[in-house]
Amino acid sequence: MNTPESVNNRLAELRAQIDALDARALTILNERMERVIALGKLKKSAGLRLFDSEREKAIFRKLVAENHGPMSAAAVTRIFERIIDESRHIERVDAYEKE
Repeated sequence: MNTPESVNNRLAELRAQIDALDARALTILNERMERVIALGKLKKSAGLRLFDSEREKAIFRKLVAENHGPMSAAAVTRIFERIIDESRHIERVDAYEKE
């Protein structure tokens, strides 16, 4: 039986788990951005273009293929579009615009 107290306890437990997952996701995203900065510097030193649309398409295809839900393919694509957009911004600012 779901008493108000048991529901509140379960809500608190689930929220704490989500908070911990958010913290892990943030750590992983920051690690990703560190690699993006290094990649941007390497591209700059080699005289390569920042944007590679084929690479981005390949990333989306791979992630969608690896997804086993509950997120839809469209949700995965939207989330990673945003991550990649921020990655491009960081790559450009840290590698190309900073001298």
